[in-house]
Amino acid sequence: MSDNENTIKRPTIGFVGLGLMGSAMVERLQELKYEVRVLANNSRTNIEAAVKRGAVEVFSGFELATESAIVMICVNTSETVEKLIYGSNGIKKGVKKGSIIIDFGTSKPLSTKNIANDLKNIGVGFVDAPLGRTPFFARKGKLNIMGAGQKDDFNNVKPILDDLGENVFYIGPSGSGHSLKLINNFMSMTTASAMSQAFAVGDLAEIPRETLYKILAAGPLHSGMMDFIKEQAIAGNIKLEFAVKNGLKDVSYFDDMINDLGFKSHISFATKETLIAANADGWGDKMVPELVDYFSKSSDK
Repeated sequence: MSDNENTIKRPTIGFVGLGLMGSAMVERLQELKYEVRVLANNSRTNIEAAVKRGAVEVFSGFELATESAIVMICVNTSETVEKLIYGSNGIKKGVKKGSIIIDFGTSKPLSTKNIANDLKNIGVGFVDAPLGRTPFFARKGKLNIMGAGQKDDFNNVKPILDDLGENVFYIGPSGSGHSLKLINNFMSMTTASAMSQAFAVGDLAEIPRETLYKILAAGPLHSGMMDFIKEQAIAGNIKLEFAVKNGLKDVSYFDDMINDLGFKSHISFATKETLIAANADGWGDKMVPELVDYFSKSSDK
């Protein structure tokens, strides 16, 4: 970073949701000398680490909003986003006119649209900007970011998004970023489930996993998700830090979205039933690539 970049006046960022991804993003923002306010959602450990690096902890959404020009939310569910914004001491009560709120999570598009319209009425911008890639990429500022909302709001925060992401896209009106992310995660969880089952069936058919992967990857099936599953199946390495229960949530949100759109998907039904079964069998906190082990153990029953 040049001396000129060090002297740039950056807006104060308020950040809530310092899980695996959120804490990596906060670390990146702090490296770039942003002033950061942090609000605990679940984990204390990552909050304390951010404070040690210079962040200031606040204790309510109201306080987060009053002390920040940009509020960033990176939590698991739409219900949590709504609670943070509309709670009795929430963000909406403290947010200043002209501020912008960014939802980096994977939320329900209909909820996102409703929040955006509500905040627009009080002069506050709302950008849905779900993420692609992993916390490893977040720490390096190389996320994929799918931004949506009012174009002026997106343009105003794009320099910050560019500090966090390598590929920053403008998708369209409010909710379209979350819609695209749900489509993405439906496809990724379907691929992960299918590839995990392919390895398990290959085991039963006495096909070495290395051979199965080599043949499948030589054709048009090859993908990054296939490689994530292969790393766990063959080398025992987890390269995708994404829990089964989160995959189930996202595919469930995808189903809600397509129902709102008047569409029915037999494919998402099968993927969701797979994740429901794994979650019910105690695999919810396991990472998605570990579905290979889930299917292998299921085939032994």
